[in-house]
Amino acid sequence: QVRLEESGGGLVQAGGSLRLSCAASERTFSSYAMGWFRQAPGKGREFVGYITWSGRTYLEDSVKGRFTISRDNAEKTVYLQMNNLKPEDTAIYYCAAQEDGIASLQEGEYNSWGQGTQVTVSS
Repeated sequence: QVRLEESGGGLVQAGGSLRLSCAASERTFSSYAMGWFRQAPGKGREFVGYITWSGRTYLEDSVKGRFTISRDNAEKTVYLQMNNLKPEDTAIYYCAAQEDGIASLQEGEYNSWGQGTQVTVSS
């Protein structure tokens, strides 16, 4: 399994921005599809977005226009740029790797997960 480590979470006021990073341990990172998920207090984990090995992205409707996903294969890192944050974005954010390169909205399709990073948006 790939080791993934998220960073960049924190406390921000509504309307603010954060950039989450997810660093991977494997040199084959460039072939993976990478997903971002989040889990709000008392709720199940939900899909946020993914980026394919070729850089194509897909974002869930509630974050579209506010969040972007990018990747730097040389650094083996994927990013989640979050702008115009809202209190409802408060959650633990997880990155996940799909080692076969098949991007998916389904968490069960991902092979490896990071430990998560907390994002808290105050109103």
